[in-house]
Amino acid sequence: MLSRDEAIALASSAGAPLELQEVNTRAGVPQKWFVNGPQTLRELYEQNLTDATFFVYDDERYTFRDSYQLAANLACYLRDQCGVKHGDRVAIAMRNYPEWAVALQAITSLGGIAVALNAWWQPEEMEYAINLTETSVIIADQERIDRISKISPRPDLPVVAVRTPCPGWAVEFERTIKGAGEMPAVELCPDDDAVILFTSGSTGHPKGSVSTHRNILAALLSWELDYTAGILQADSVIDEEKLRSLSLAQNSALLAMPLFHVNGMHAVLFSAFRTQRKIVSMYKWDPALAADLIDRENIAQVVGTPAMTGDLVDYSHRSGRTMASLQSAGGGGAPRATSQVKGIKSNMKNAVPFTGWGMTETNSIGTGIYGQDYLDHPASSGRCSAILEIATIDSEGCFLPRGERGELVIRGTSIIHGYWNRPDANAESYIDGWFRTGDVAYVDEEGYLYVVDRIKQLIIRGGENIGCGEVEEALLEVPQVVEACVYGLPDERLGETVAATLYIGSDLTETQVTEFLASRLAKFKIPDRVEFSTEPLPRIASGKIDKRVLQQQHQAKLGGTGAESQTHENA
Repeated sequence: MLSRDEAIALASSAGAPLELQEVNTRAGVPQKWFVNGPQTLRELYEQNLTDATFFVYDDERYTFRDSYQLAANLACYLRDQCGVKHGDRVAIAMRNYPEWAVALQAITSLGGIAVALNAWWQPEEMEYAINLTETSVIIADQERIDRISKISPRPDLPVVAVRTPCPGWAVEFERTIKGAGEMPAVELCPDDDAVILFTSGSTGHPKGSVSTHRNILAALLSWELDYTAGILQADSVIDEEKLRSLSLAQNSALLAMPLFHVNGMHAVLFSAFRTQRKIVSMYKWDPALAADLIDRENIAQVVGTPAMTGDLVDYSHRSGRTMASLQSAGGGGAPRATSQVKGIKSNMKNAVPFTGWGMTETNSIGTGIYGQDYLDHPASSGRCSAILEIATIDSEGCFLPRGERGELVIRGTSIIHGYWNRPDANAESYIDGWFRTGDVAYVDEEGYLYVVDRIKQLIIRGGENIGCGEVEEALLEVPQVVEACVYGLPDERLGETVAATLYIGSDLTETQVTEFLASRLAKFKIPDRVEFSTEPLPRIASGKIDKRVLQQQHQAKLGGTGAESQTHENA
């Protein structure tokens, strides 16, 4: 039997469909690249135009050809009526409607940059991102239009209204897709910017992570390489027809992650093209409805946060429904409990678990682990992608030997070249060509990655990164609050929940805090649990608030393990 390294080398060898070569890229250093794959996202779409079902939402069904034709019509409108040209930013702000996929194809095929606004954001957060990226057009649904109407965007900023009667200052989406135009001719190259996704930093506002066509395609084809290598480990033979048929056997995926999230966009939406995979989109996460859709649509794959897959395992156990069509269930975004890893295998008839470590800045890939390998190493995030390198460094930036804990750093073809208009964040994030992840980790002798802590002050709640500094800044606007400290507490379902300790100068209730923050922060960022103090908060020698002590005190008060969160209703 081939080893993993031998299988990857065979699958990516000269002449193979997934052949890897070193090429010069925008990064300024040679990087590994799939020379036989699509070179731009537009090529990805156009190489896979078929009449197979692509996107299902309620009773609506669109083929790959249908969706791209709508995208071509929209691209013509954006170019002719809105003046969108190569490099312009066009924002998408909506639920996981079919129009999301249409807009993404139109913008990236036109040479524009798709700005994926977090649909849970409140007006102030949306305004910051729109201004930061100097957005040219916004394509939004009713909920987001309601929020946009409360801010002060540029008066000349066009808004396209999706699935709603549009206000006088917007245009209906249906008007933008009339006709049967051809996709405008545009010269694209792999290193053109394509997508901006937002990720919370440890302090202040979210950062716009800028991915090129090459960054994204490297991630998609790397997953394909890992899948092919897994087959070769069993058969040791390259049989293109067999690989294609096995890939097509996984012909459907549930879209439960939001498309503004890197896992929803990359692991589900973009990944559908090469495999002609049908996507079944949910309006809102609900495990019972998810089970119904899985059985009705013969869904083979679920990609979700640990909270989502945990809900499915729990529902399967309680209901006795095995969701027999499922072949795999998992995803990333946060650590997955060992019991859940085993629960996927034991409660669902045919599904095997998978996970990986990745970030928005890595375009979702980094390491991966699947099936029995995952069951054998349930605490690991897997081994490194073939197009990437990982290592750990100490506080001085020196590389550490395997087995020693340090900050995880990563480099390679899928890593972003920087944040939009944030040179300060870029300076902090890169060291000698390596991206600093802020995670504390170690790599064992076999190459398995174990993430054990975080350096950055981030909370990962149900797969969403939340910057403690941003929440603290909002809390300090509450008139009664003198000092604020925000931190994560362990949560059985979501991985972590947001908590805070506040030094107050006068009476204040948790309800008042929540009501005050409702118009300032997305619901998932608002603390689930708040402790109040009438004394200044403890500090460490440097004068900073002692976050760790407050976190430990709060956790001890809850019984040492944290408690299941009072889950906010997501938008």
